[in-house]
Amino acid sequence: MMDYGHELVFGTFLTPVVEQAERVVALAQVTEQVGLDLVTVQDHPYQPRLMDAWTLLTVIASHTQSVKVATNVANLPLRHPVVLARSVAGLDLLTGGRVELGLGAGGFREAIAANGGPQLTAGQSITALEEAVGIIREVWKPEGGGIRLAGEHYSLSGAKRGPAPAHDVEIWLGAYKPRMLALTGRSADGWLPSSAYAGPDELAAMNKIIDEAAVAAGREPSTVRRLYNVSGRFDGRSGFLQGPEEVWIEQLTELTLTEGMSTYILASDDPDDIRRFAEVAAGVREAVAAGRATAASAVPAAAGSVPADAASLGPASSDSSVVAFAAAVPTSARESNFPVVPTPPPTVRRSSVVPWDESARPTGPALDPDRTYTPHQLASGRHLIQVHDHLRSELEQIRDLVEQVAAGSLEVGQARSHINTMTMRQNNWTLGVYCESYCRLVTTHHSIEDASLFPRLRRADSRLTPVVDRLQEEHLVIHDVLEGIDKALVGLVDGSATINALREAVDLLDDTLLSHLSYEERELVEPLARLGVS
Repeated sequence: MMDYGHELVFGTFLTPVVEQAERVVALAQVTEQVGLDLVTVQDHPYQPRLMDAWTLLTVIASHTQSVKVATNVANLPLRHPVVLARSVAGLDLLTGGRVELGLGAGGFREAIAANGGPQLTAGQSITALEEAVGIIREVWKPEGGGIRLAGEHYSLSGAKRGPAPAHDVEIWLGAYKPRMLALTGRSADGWLPSSAYAGPDELAAMNKIIDEAAVAAGREPSTVRRLYNVSGRFDGRSGFLQGPEEVWIEQLTELTLTEGMSTYILASDDPDDIRRFAEVAAGVREAVAAGRATAASAVPAAAGSVPADAASLGPASSDSSVVAFAAAVPTSARESNFPVVPTPPPTVRRSSVVPWDESARPTGPALDPDRTYTPHQLASGRHLIQVHDHLRSELEQIRDLVEQVAAGSLEVGQARSHINTMTMRQNNWTLGVYCESYCRLVTTHHSIEDASLFPRLRRADSRLTPVVDRLQEEHLVIHDVLEGIDKALVGLVDGSATINALREAVDLLDDTLLSHLSYEERELVEPLARLGVS
């Protein structure tokens, strides 16, 4: 699991229905107008209710100026690779380099055969696809003599080359099974699955096959772009891409930072969905940039030490290992009838390290007791608490893991092996019981807030600036505490640290994170509702 560092791209996957031809072109124009990058359409030449993909993409390209176009994916058995290569190159020349090629082996074999296409088995289709990828690339090469190939499915005897496309057109393969995934790793420029057929929890295993095949072929895994056709509902209640924009931002950001996906293509013919997806795209770009910057600059801190950033947040103490927390500053939201109730802070302290002065935390503006809020306005605050509840739950599971190791029911080597290879999940957005995964989830959540939510709050109400500044400072401290857990865990494996060092690091995380989450909810649930910021 990794971030391959690709540039983020966002687009649409439109249904090319013949009866709504003009509407499809209009949706492509909306895609460009809202700032998205790519328009794609499916290709089923045996289906008369759908427009011919290349004719439609040509019209779309002529009615737009900057957006790229691509098949999602081209049906190879009914499109000879030489003709397909020239179609792509010609449109790329006409558009100034705005064409990419999504390509598939052809999944509807009976329909293909009914329309005069070859009757191939699944295995034969993959062999034909591999031959075709080579042929297409040879056609695009301007130099060299005639193309000669005696393949199992395609034979060329001196075919002329050209034209060359205006830019290096990428070939993205729609792949799900191991053999197709391996072909993607060996030969393709991109992998293009759909969330309906490859859920987020399946991506890691599929990426592994692609990466291993790429390495075996002498390629860097990062040469293969990871694309993802996605669908969801902005009014959904739970699950993948079910909920308001901030849910989509958080989930797609995590897919980029942990699974390497970098091109997201929305399957929707609703212009409102497309407009909202553009807002998602902006949020994901901000959050991923922040997450990548954090990863690049991270320097592990010693477990149990006081992070350097803590100095500005107040003095540290070294009292007994379990002491009472300082009383929380009262908040009008908590003491009123405000419908979203923040989670109270813990009542005891587990660690002797106190990285900040909680009594110095600033507070935001007082609640207007006469103000009322709609259910829609209250949704953002509730979502913030739900995200925090996931983090609290995972923290308890980390503590359970530490005690299993201490009791001898789980070997240290076993635990480390699980962390490095399994990354278990309760669900797709609660990243499991292991420290490494948990640390990534917290860091991602904080990166999203730092890059997107907090600047919006500052702009919406300047009185919140001291609170937001303090929350960001605490994020830095918690980041160092998380790094301390990872270092303690590594030390436990290599013998340079004891189980007590890991316990101390987890105790410090318990104190800092639970206190921080409570403070954040206390100060932000009401402004999120009042300001309409999410």
